[in-house]
Amino acid sequence: MLDKLIESVLRNRLVVGLLFAVAFAAGTVALLNLPVDAFPDTTPVQVQINTIAPALGPEEIEKQLSLPVELAISGLPGLIHVRSISKFGLSQVVAIFEDEMAILDSRQLIMERLAGVQLPDGIGRPELGPISTGLGEVFHYVLRSDNPDRDLAELRTLHDWVVKPQLRKVPGVAEVNSWGGKEKQYHVIVEPNLLVKYALTYDDVATALQENNANVGGGQVVTGGQTLLVHGLGRVGSIDEIAAVVITAVDGVPIRVGDVAEVTIDHEIRRGAVSAGGRGEAVLGLGFMLMGENSRDVTPRCHYRSQRSPKQGRYGLA
Repeated sequence: MLDKLIESVLRNRLVVGLLFAVAFAAGTVALLNLPVDAFPDTTPVQVQINTIAPALGPEEIEKQLSLPVELAISGLPGLIHVRSISKFGLSQVVAIFEDEMAILDSRQLIMERLAGVQLPDGIGRPELGPISTGLGEVFHYVLRSDNPDRDLAELRTLHDWVVKPQLRKVPGVAEVNSWGGKEKQYHVIVEPNLLVKYALTYDDVATALQENNANVGGGQVVTGGQTLLVHGLGRVGSIDEIAAVVITAVDGVPIRVGDVAEVTIDHEIRRGAVSAGGRGEAVLGLGFMLMGENSRDVTPRCHYRSQRSPKQGRYGLA
């Protein structure tokens, strides 16, 4: 048998050479595209469901958010286990499926069930977590500035609206999270004594701000062969515009937000901070890789994009 094999190989040298070249080329391509990770990713097929309710405590979160979501997704095809965490202001439900289930199919099944979940008024809809795993953190970077006039709030705004959108365009990136800094907010600090003076309530102020912060369309007007769009611009964009919002009128005199409250630019309540290199606080960004991607390819792409900007040059990431 071995003699016949050797004789066949010697007789068909060209065919054997071509087969060897094809096998060598395929092996080289497979080696270059081999996923390289520090640890093997054994994470099962799982989907995170996050619901935010800033005003509710852990007990109310469990009763009003976590439990309805768990009941809604129970009985799905391929579902193995469901676990949840109820914290102050956050409900996180994790659904684990069989390994044979595709991650996109699992997310689609859950989204169909979540469409019918009834939650209390004033609470946002449940959102699915990124298509990533616990070992998907492949890119960490720090955003800081040597300019003393640029504070943590400006750095956080720069990261959320400039750096983060650019990194999310990188192929293989599932999500980019922001840590540290100060998230910019507009605060309306109501003075209770002034509310009593004008016979108003907190709900009156909140309703006035909500109803006077929207743009509406008014149709179109055709004149002279041209079509002109008619719309009302009512969305506020500055402190003065917020303070000028009318709450009510007394004897023809308008009572504005600025008459009963102080409008300032501040930041969200901080629950932590980030420091790096012994140089004080900074803004930290975490880039998460898509499930099944090669970290050896995704990380250089993120690093290359982080050092370039189509409009502003370098981001100054450290």
